Amino acid sequence: MRLTSDFFVSALTRRVFGDGGFAAVVRKGATEAGAVFVTTRNRMGEVTLFGPAPQTSYDEERPSERQFSLMLEGADDAAVEARLAKEMRFDPDIWVIEIEPGKLTVDELLSVAA
Repeated sequence: MRLTSDFFVSALTRRVFGDGGFAAVVRKGATEAGAVFVTTRNRMGEVTLFGPAPQTSYDEERPSERQFSLMLEGADDAAVEARLAKEMRFDPDIWVIEIEPGKLTVDELLSVAA
């Protein structure tokens, strides 16, 4: 059984805060099944955007684990906003979460598909 988007976002933000990082819900989407997008910002102000991984990335053994793929890396705010606006035209129920990881890396917080 797959976790609801609301539950997943809540668990992610608690895990980030528990690890000494910071997380903020920038846009709240559909409680049950809204797609989740995660942004991080480096010290130079460049943004990395992760979005839902394509269905082909899912393993048969763990089909319920939420996976992400890298969508933009080293982008500026305008590029990220444009990409999210495009995603919202396709699905207006998306979630956008911004995180600043603490001790754990983004790859440890999210299941990022290769």
